[in-house]
Amino acid sequence: MLTRRCRTQHKPLDIISLFHKPSAPSSLRVVTLLKQISAQASETATEDQASDHTHQNKIQRTTFELNVTEEVPTGDQLRTILEYVGEQKASEVVEGAKDLEDAVRKLKENANSFRAPVTVDWNNGRAGA
Repeated sequence: MLTRRCRTQHKPLDIISLFHKPSAPSSLRVVTLLKQISAQASETATEDQASDHTHQNKIQRTTFELNVTEEVPTGDQLRTILEYVGEQKASEVVEGAKDLEDAVRKLKENANSFRAPVTVDWNNGRAGA
């Protein structure tokens, strides 16, 4: 017998990963910004439902799970990231890389060749370096 799904069932949170390098000022700015956006997205009006919530209503951000890691991506993760940004931008993700296979090889040889910060939205197929 088929059952109906509960109307209050929510889709799982999108997962945003930040490959972070604490020694890089740009990485520190990105982690701060993502944490602020995550906090703002999860805010809800709870006290006075009659008060003006115009500001919150204008900001339509989806809540997400933020995963900050100081590890370099795995080979599979790197392939996916380059699929999202475009293989022609391999050198923006891995220093000196010409293409996908070159990026994977260089990262295996030297983890420091990874150019953090890199932000990845795994659910929506987007990445930024």
